[in-house]
Amino acid sequence: MDWQPDEQGLQQVLQLLKDSQSPNTATQRIVQDKLKQLNQFPDFNNYLIFVLTRLKSEDEPTRSLSGLILKNNVKAHYQSFPPPVADFIKQECLNNIGDASSLIRATIGILITTIASKGELQMWPELLPQLCNLLNSEDYNTCEGAFGALQKICEDSSELLDSDALNRPLNIMIPKFLQFFKHCSPKIRSHAIACVNQFIMDRAQALMDNIDTFIEHLFALAVDDDPEVRKNVCRALVMLLEVRIDRLIPHMHSIIQYMLQRTQDHDENVALEACEFWLTLAEQPICKDVLASHLVQLIPILVNGMKYSEIDIILLKGDVEEDEAVPDSEQDIKPRFHKSRTVTLPHEAERPDGSEDAEDDDDDDALSDWNLRKCSAAALDVLANVFREELLPHLLPLLKGLLFHPEWVVKESGILVLGAIAEGCMQGMVPYLPELIPHLIQCLSDKKALVRSIACWTLSRYAHWVVSQPPDMHLKPLMTELLKRILDGNKRVQEAACSAFATLEEEACTELVPYLSYILDTLVFAFGKYQHKNLLILYDAIGTLADSVGHHLNQPEYIQKLMPPLIQKWNELKDEDKDLFPLLECLSSVATALQSGFLPYCEPVYQRCVTLVQKTLAQAMMYTQHPEQYEAPDKDFMIVALDLLSGLAEGLGGHVEQLVARSNIMTLLFQCMQDSMPEVRQSSFALLGDLTKACFIHVKPCIAEFMPILGTNLNPEFISVCNNATWAIGEICMQMGAEMQPYVQMVLNNLVEIINRPNTPKTLVEGVREE
Repeated sequence: MDWQPDEQGLQQVLQLLKDSQSPNTATQRIVQDKLKQLNQFPDFNNYLIFVLTRLKSEDEPTRSLSGLILKNNVKAHYQSFPPPVADFIKQECLNNIGDASSLIRATIGILITTIASKGELQMWPELLPQLCNLLNSEDYNTCEGAFGALQKICEDSSELLDSDALNRPLNIMIPKFLQFFKHCSPKIRSHAIACVNQFIMDRAQALMDNIDTFIEHLFALAVDDDPEVRKNVCRALVMLLEVRIDRLIPHMHSIIQYMLQRTQDHDENVALEACEFWLTLAEQPICKDVLASHLVQLIPILVNGMKYSEIDIILLKGDVEEDEAVPDSEQDIKPRFHKSRTVTLPHEAERPDGSEDAEDDDDDDALSDWNLRKCSAAALDVLANVFREELLPHLLPLLKGLLFHPEWVVKESGILVLGAIAEGCMQGMVPYLPELIPHLIQCLSDKKALVRSIACWTLSRYAHWVVSQPPDMHLKPLMTELLKRILDGNKRVQEAACSAFATLEEEACTELVPYLSYILDTLVFAFGKYQHKNLLILYDAIGTLADSVGHHLNQPEYIQKLMPPLIQKWNELKDEDKDLFPLLECLSSVATALQSGFLPYCEPVYQRCVTLVQKTLAQAMMYTQHPEQYEAPDKDFMIVALDLLSGLAEGLGGHVEQLVARSNIMTLLFQCMQDSMPEVRQSSFALLGDLTKACFIHVKPCIAEFMPILGTNLNPEFISVCNNATWAIGEICMQMGAEMQPYVQMVLNNLVEIINRPNTPKTLVEGVREE
C-alpha cells in the first residue's frame, strides 16, 4: 500500500518551503517554529520525501530544499521515525535516484548517505546491491545518480565498507568501479575514480588485490580531456606514492613526466593536485635518485607556479595600498592556541622550532587556504631540504631575472622563492647574501604592499645570518626598515613586519639592547594604529622582545613607555574576552623580564589572575553538577592566568610573598592540580615550582596534601605534565631538605620507573636526574 499525501497538508508544506526561501528574518523565525511543530507528526517526513521525489511540477530549488530539511530531520531524529515512514523514505530514494534533474539526484544522494551513516548500512542490506545494480542501467541519469550516492557513501563510510560487519562488500564494489574507468561519460569516469580513491589510504584489501589493474586503468586515463577526471587521476597517483610506492617505481620516469605536464595544467584544480605530487615525493627515500635528472624541468615549473594569479590579487585586494583604517572583519581572525608553560632546566633551554612550512605564517592565509602558489612554494621548500646546494644551479639563473623584474608580480614571486629555499639552501646561499640582503631591505619600501609584505617574510628567513654579521652591516638597516614597516599603512604589511620582527628578536636577543628605546617607541606607537587582528600579533612581538632582552628591559624610561598602553588594554578587556590570552602571555614575558620593575603594576594583575582561576573553577563545578543548565567553561582562561602568575612569581621573586599571603591561591592551586585537563595540571605544577622558589613559607603547610597529587602525575604518558611535576618536586626537595623524608616513598618508585623506562624523552630523564 503506497502512502498518499492529504492535499491540504501538501499545500501547507509547500507554502512552508516557499516561505523558508524568504530573506526576511521575521518570516524565517516563523518558519523555524512551524518546522518544530510539524516535526511532532512523523508523517511530516513522508510529505518532505514526496515533494522531493514525486512533485515534478514544483521548481527544483523547492524540491531540493524539501530533501535538505528531511536530511536534517534524519540527522536529528531518525531513530524515532516509525518503521513505515523510514521504509517509505528509503524506497522513494532508491526509486528516484535517476531523476532528470542533477540537483535532485545529488539531494537524494545526500539523503541516502545520511540515512546510511545513522548506523543503517547494516539495517539496509539491499542498499549497496541495488545501487551497484543501478550502475548497469542504460539510462544515464540512473547510472550517474547511483554513482553520486555511492561516492558519498564511500567518502562517509570507507572503513565500514571494508569490514566483516557488512561481509566485505568492497570485494564486489572495487572490481565493479574499475569497469567504469572506461565509460563514455566523463562524469561517470570521474565518479568511478573518486570512489576507488577513498580506499587507497586505508590500503583496503579488495583494492590491494586489484592494485595492478587499478594502476593500468589510471595510466589509460592520463590524457583524459575532462579536467575532473585528470584531477582524480593525479590525486590517486599522489596517494599511491604514499602507500604503494613499490607498484609505481617501475613506471616512475613516465609518472614524473606526466606530473610535470599536469602541474602546468590550464585547470588550476588539476595543477594543484599534481603539485601535491612533489610535496609527497620529497618525503620518500627514493626522491633524490628518481628526481635528480628532472630538476632542470621541475624547478622552473614550481617557480612559475609561485606567482600570484589574477584571482589571488583580486581576493587579496592587491591594488589597495592603504587599508589601515578599515576595521577587521571578525572571521579574518584565526583562533590562536596558547602555548602552555613547560619548565625547561637552564641547560636545556630549547629554542622554539622556527622552521615552519615555506608559507604558513605569511600571506594569503585568511582567504584562499591552499592554492597552487602555496603548494609550489611548500614543494620548493621541502625539495631544497632534500637536494640542498644541488638545487641552486637550476635556481640562480632564474632568480636573477625574477628579483629585478619590472613587473611587481614577477619580482614578488622571486622574493618568495628566495624565502622558500632559505632553510634548505642556506649554505649555498651565503656567498650571495651580502648582495641580496640589501636588495631585499630595499624591497621593504617598494610601492606595492604585497612586495613589501613578502620581503618582510623572506628577510625573517635569513635573520640568523643577518645577526651573525657585524651589527652595522645588515642588522641595523634591517631593523630600521622593519620598524618603519610595522607602522605601514597596509594591514598585511603591518602583520608581516610584526611577525618578521618577532623572528629577528629571537635571533638577535641582547644585540637589540642598544636600540631598545627606538624599538619601544615604534611598538607603542603601533598600539594606537592597529586594528584588532594585528594587535594580537603586536602583543606577541612585545612578549618576544621581553623574552629576548630579559632584565635589560628593566629601566625606568623603558617601563614608562611600555607599561601604560599595556595596562590600558588590560583595563579595557572584560574577563570573558579571549583577547586576554595574548595579552596575558605578553604580560607574563614582560613581568619575568622586568623583575622588580613590575612591582608597581603587580597588584591588579595578580588579583585579576586569581579571579580568572576562581571563576573558571566555579563555572566548571556548576557545569559538572548541572550540565543541562550551564555551559562548560573555556579552561584556557585559567591556564593563561596560571602561567602569568608563574611569570610574576619568577620575575618578582620574594616580592610576590605579600600578594600570596592576601589571596586564596594555594586553595585554588590544590584544585587546579587535580583538574581533568592535562594542560591545567601542567601550568599548575609550573606555578607550584615557581612559588616554592619565591615564597616557600606559603607552600610548606600544604606539602602533605600536594605530594600525593605530584606523585600520581609522574606519568610519562603526559610528557609535559610529568616534566613540570618532576621539576616542582625537585624545587620542594631543595627547600625541605631532611624534612622531605616522609614523602620520598610517594614519588620515588615513579621516578625510578621513568628513568628505567625505554625511550623516555631526554628532557624528562634529565629532569628526573636533577632530583
